[in-house]
Amino acid sequence: MPPSLFSVPRTLDPVPLIAVFRKVLIANRGEIALRILRACRELGLSTVAVYSDADRAAPHVLEADEAYRLGPAPAPESYLRGDLILEVAQRTRAGAIHPGYGFLSENADFAQACERTDIKFIGPPSSAMRILGSKTNARQAADEAGMPRTPGCVHALASPEEAADVAAGVGYPVMLKAAAGGGGKGMRAVFSPQDLPSAFASASSEAERSFGSGEVYLEKLIERPRHIEIQVLADEHGHCVSLGERECSVQRRHQKVIEEAPSPVVDQSLRRRMGEAAVRLACSAGYTNAGTIEFLVDDKQNFFFLEMNTRLQVEHPVTELVTGHDLVHLQIRIAQGEPLPFAQKDVQLRGHAIECRVYAEDPDNGFMPSPGRITRLLQPGGPGIREDSGIYEGWVVPVDYDPMLSKLIAFAPTRDLAIARLLRALDEYVIGGIRTNLGLFRRILTDADFRAARIDTGYLDRFLAATLPPPPAVDNGHGAIPAVAAALFEATKPATNGASMNGNSPASAWKAAARRDAVGLAD
Repeated sequence: MPPSLFSVPRTLDPVPLIAVFRKVLIANRGEIALRILRACRELGLSTVAVYSDADRAAPHVLEADEAYRLGPAPAPESYLRGDLILEVAQRTRAGAIHPGYGFLSENADFAQACERTDIKFIGPPSSAMRILGSKTNARQAADEAGMPRTPGCVHALASPEEAADVAAGVGYPVMLKAAAGGGGKGMRAVFSPQDLPSAFASASSEAERSFGSGEVYLEKLIERPRHIEIQVLADEHGHCVSLGERECSVQRRHQKVIEEAPSPVVDQSLRRRMGEAAVRLACSAGYTNAGTIEFLVDDKQNFFFLEMNTRLQVEHPVTELVTGHDLVHLQIRIAQGEPLPFAQKDVQLRGHAIECRVYAEDPDNGFMPSPGRITRLLQPGGPGIREDSGIYEGWVVPVDYDPMLSKLIAFAPTRDLAIARLLRALDEYVIGGIRTNLGLFRRILTDADFRAARIDTGYLDRFLAATLPPPPAVDNGHGAIPAVAAALFEATKPATNGASMNGNSPASAWKAAARRDAVGLAD
């Protein structure tokens, strides 16, 4: 690794923000919009919020200096309308746009449109996004950078027949993946040649619906790996650093549920090797700003490139807590043209942080979404607890978007204490009127395998299969209701007591009664 990539002779003392732009439009919603807004305010920048009809009273709208309507609730008519967002930015004279994550955050066309209008996109340049944002292009870049990756193709597959040829070469089981997206969409595990044609069709169809592109590629399926990612930061002066790793193996259907930093199984040697590989890939593509390189790690500590997320990650708080660096501040400073204020040798990991993604969904009923009004909200606090939230008491959770409500993060000197603090915070957290996955986290955090860090990407699916009951059959007297409709109906009904609203089992009858009194409910 060339020393220049890791040698940035900068002071660690805070410096005033260079005022290239003074107003930022936040092209997102929910907790991440509020998170970015707060960072802008701390740096003395004005903020512009955008919103759909469903989010007129959302916290980010109420807190921003200015707010403008985009359109109806569906994302294609609001948060995915890059033309409308750019129009608002120009009208308000916003000098920059922060896309957060999701929506337009990894859309190279939108980043390029910002560049053409001289509005700073707080993220990588569109050229780097086209190289690394496409999964197939990123695999080619990984090969060129000498990075180990899973065997498979580096281009989109033209047909099921071509997929069969590639699968025969790498051997089953294999994984089909959408070339243009992530988050578990357009992914299918295939264990035999007979299953490949149908899996190809369904993966391609889901990818088309989710990302506007039906292109898929194929790679060897590594069974029971750990999912470990490296956070990188690169400024516009040729300096790039890695900020350690995050363990993201607790997933449901390829969607992360719990993340922690550092990984319980990564030692200094593996951390250095993964970090150097991640920086090498980012530099080779001319990458700037924050990004994450994701790896699969086997039981022999071999790591394989998976993909790169060319944006801020949902789980960025755990890295902030163990490194002491505010990633959103750094994103904005990099976009202002500032050099990184520290070198690789200055990056030190201290303590342990664990994050839970809190969703409006019912784990005991097939994880069906639970939209509706939040009738009571008691939020946790105390030593080592951070909550990034986008809700308030009385807020109506819309059905139109991802159901994430907040992120609950615990930080402590050790992993055991971080788990204990997180369990204590879960006991304090009450969200009334809707169903949430808070109780599921308590079950996971007290599981012996999780406590011992015996986890891999299939851990949670096995845990759920062993601990959750099947969704109940529903009959309304006129025959069976279709499962999805019935589950949605049940999920949107108000919770009946403090224990069931969070899925927790209260320690005693008086505790349950106290919770019922607190939320104004009766038996």
